[in-house]
Amino acid sequence: MLNATDTAAPAAENRYDKQQPCSAESPSQPDPLMEATYKILIADDHPLFREAISSVIASGFAGSEVIETQDLDSALELTREHDDLDLILLDLNMPGMHGLNGLISLRNEAPTIPVVIVSAEEDKQIVLQAITYGAVGFITKSSPRTQMTEAIQQILNGNVYLPSDIIRTGKESSQRRSRHEDNPISPELLNSLTRRQLLVLERMSKGESNKQIAYNLNIAETTVKAHVSAILRKLGVHNRVQAILSASDVDFSQYLKR
Repeated sequence: MLNATDTAAPAAENRYDKQQPCSAESPSQPDPLMEATYKILIADDHPLFREAISSVIASGFAGSEVIETQDLDSALELTREHDDLDLILLDLNMPGMHGLNGLISLRNEAPTIPVVIVSAEEDKQIVLQAITYGAVGFITKSSPRTQMTEAIQQILNGNVYLPSDIIRTGKESSQRRSRHEDNPISPELLNSLTRRQLLVLERMSKGESNKQIAYNLNIAETTVKAHVSAILRKLGVHNRVQAILSASDVDFSQYLKR
């Protein structure tokens, strides 16, 4: 569980700034390799958690500016006042949210600002719905500080972050399981995938990013992207989330024997 007093190793991204020549009369210029700084909004109604996540940002992204708020209305107002925000960390259950409706409202108000859901919720269906509705990541409040720092860095680098432990365990509501049983992937569709595509889909269903899949399968990330596009086309789905939902209960060992 996150504690505000924990410590974490810094994880900074470098930025290149053109260095001007120094003269004897002028003060020394800063090192051209400087830590990247960000402007991040934390929207959560629990002061202790806001303090804890602020501590994570301070230690992992030194020099970044943090703005805090405790309800959706003020979060919407702050996005109007600060259109240069780099990231919004949004609590799923704070006042005004009404579940994922608050996420939709925020995305409509500020479509260019990445939004990450930070929640105690651990239902896989909620996680995937959040991504479907426009979030670029989902971080559980029980995440260790190092994992949270890595997740934020991954998102700031332009990637989508999914909690692989939740995606892998398949924890979901009985309502979701009932819906899924009515719409499984047919064996014919799975058999239309190549062995490599099956391996990629298997790792997608575990919540791995393209970069992680490329590393684990020892192939280029561009190759993974090509496989993902082919998988979506063959399965007749429109996005990665739909593919993950469809494949969540597939026993890949049966299809990888061939």
